[in-house]
Amino acid sequence: MSEEKFYFQSEAAELLKMMISSVYSNRDIFLRELISNASDALDKRRIECLKDSELAENTKPEILITSDSEKKILSVSDNGIGMSRDDLIAYLGTIAKSGTKEFLKAAKNENHENELIGQFGVGFYSVFMAADKVEVLTRKLGSSETYKFISDGDGSYTIEDAEQRSECGTTVTLYLRHNDSNEEEFKDYSNEWVIREIIEKYSDFISWPVVFKDKVINSQKAIWQRPDSEIKEEEYNEFYKHLTHDWRDPLTHIKINAEGATNFKGLLFIPSEAPYDMFMNPEAGGISLYINRVFIMNDCKELIPEYLRFVRGVIDSEDLPLNISREILQDEPVTRVIRKSTQRKILVELKKLLSSDREKYIKFWSSFGRILKEGIIRDSEYAKNILEIALFRTTNNDDWTTLAEYESRMKPDQEGIYCLTGSDNLSALKASPKLEAFTEKNLEVLLMTDTVDSWILAQAGFILPEGSKKLLNIASDEVSPYSDDEKKENENKLKALDSEFETLKKKALEILGDKLENVKPSLTLTNSPACIRDSSGGMSVQIEYTLRAMGQNPPAQKRILELNANHPVIKKLLEMSKNNDEKVYDILRLLYDQSMILEGVAPDDPADFVKRIDDLMTLALVK
Repeated sequence: MSEEKFYFQSEAAELLKMMISSVYSNRDIFLRELISNASDALDKRRIECLKDSELAENTKPEILITSDSEKKILSVSDNGIGMSRDDLIAYLGTIAKSGTKEFLKAAKNENHENELIGQFGVGFYSVFMAADKVEVLTRKLGSSETYKFISDGDGSYTIEDAEQRSECGTTVTLYLRHNDSNEEEFKDYSNEWVIREIIEKYSDFISWPVVFKDKVINSQKAIWQRPDSEIKEEEYNEFYKHLTHDWRDPLTHIKINAEGATNFKGLLFIPSEAPYDMFMNPEAGGISLYINRVFIMNDCKELIPEYLRFVRGVIDSEDLPLNISREILQDEPVTRVIRKSTQRKILVELKKLLSSDREKYIKFWSSFGRILKEGIIRDSEYAKNILEIALFRTTNNDDWTTLAEYESRMKPDQEGIYCLTGSDNLSALKASPKLEAFTEKNLEVLLMTDTVDSWILAQAGFILPEGSKKLLNIASDEVSPYSDDEKKENENKLKALDSEFETLKKKALEILGDKLENVKPSLTLTNSPACIRDSSGGMSVQIEYTLRAMGQNPPAQKRILELNANHPVIKKLLEMSKNNDEKVYDILRLLYDQSMILEGVAPDDPADFVKRIDDLMTLALVK
């Protein structure tokens, strides 16, 4: 019998120490995690046996709990899919994978390890809150090889060959901690009544039988099939935690009961916070598909659009065949009905939440709003519905606002909703030179910091709810805060400046002609020397550079450089231009780069940009 020793990465070893010394107030959930893992293994085995009938074994699927009070041993055993040697290393030997460093950083900074453990996928290692040592005996479906994984949480583990397990599946054996520290809240997890109480509270709805003392001790009732009146909020929360392995309660749940030509039920949840990998791993999570209470698959993308990928839960259909595949699902009319009904229900419930509990809705929006907004440009049927419940920041205050709320505050003669996209940093966007004239006129502007917002503005004419005011992008040189009389007055002043700026304009286009369509004086800037504006009908800066970041190659857009005619820097620049001072070129390049930085775009040549800054400082400081 061979044995091999492995070491966890340094971060994982530190994480194990945290788990072992945890003062988490509810250690009971380690048993919930083990039962949930066993349930998942049984689900996977059933699916594999449907694919290949030769893998089926004549055994009754179950989760078996055994305990020994004298020896303080607790075991959770299943006859599910089991694990190979490589599976043990991949699933148990690598804790939390890429999330371990982030978890430790968050736990140290915020002192919320009890809330973060589940978020970073270390549920199995919660056993070390109750045990000094853990053994995992496992045999994979279709294999005759059995392996044993052993760890006492000291930063290492061993894997060895073991005597053959009689059937496929996994047994997790915990050697429980003794109450050496005389903890007041200490529980004996080998005690029969403690075990029964935990399973009744956390795992009663598991669809597979949980057997203890030769009796099935869970009801196995599908929670989504039960009337709302029979279900406590705590039961919804525990089912969510079982489903997602998130240790926090969900923000809210949504019950679906569709009857008619297509019959299905559903129980959906919105997490209280985005998982740490939500934006790095859009494939994570999703909806589980059941057919007549039989589990079919996790993460069924056909049941929900991608812009609702943050939703977790279960859909149980009465009309789909049990042997359905992902390929058939895509073309199945029943699937399309379920998908449309589900997304409509979610949007309706979110609208209710916005009206009934603003604080909770803001929490939702802060976590998932930028994902939901993708639907505005991807789903023409529901774009208006999403836009109605979208929240935005504005220049008026730090509160969130809807478009309808903004409209209620508009000035009587205001032709539309003023908007500004740009940097994803709210503070940076608030500092944009393009806001100066609007601030001076006390006009409120929506500050749109998400990448998708630029596309929303570009398509605004097609997606706005009926009767809504149009969205006006103040980055365009066609949008002005001034009245008609003021516009005429400014036009006359600008015409008088044209000849004065002609030489400077020629020099700017000489060195920046590949980037600029025009250079012109501005009277809308009050504090800043310059800004970049989108040309009429052109692609915005944000859309162009987002497409490039995605590996696409859109045509380069030429823009407009506006120079503040009243700013001392520009006045000096005009004077230098008339005197053919060569430093004009450096300053013009610098003004262009600075303006693009305020748009959220780094200079094409950062080293050259820094050198120009250094030269200017030298000129100013060294006499």
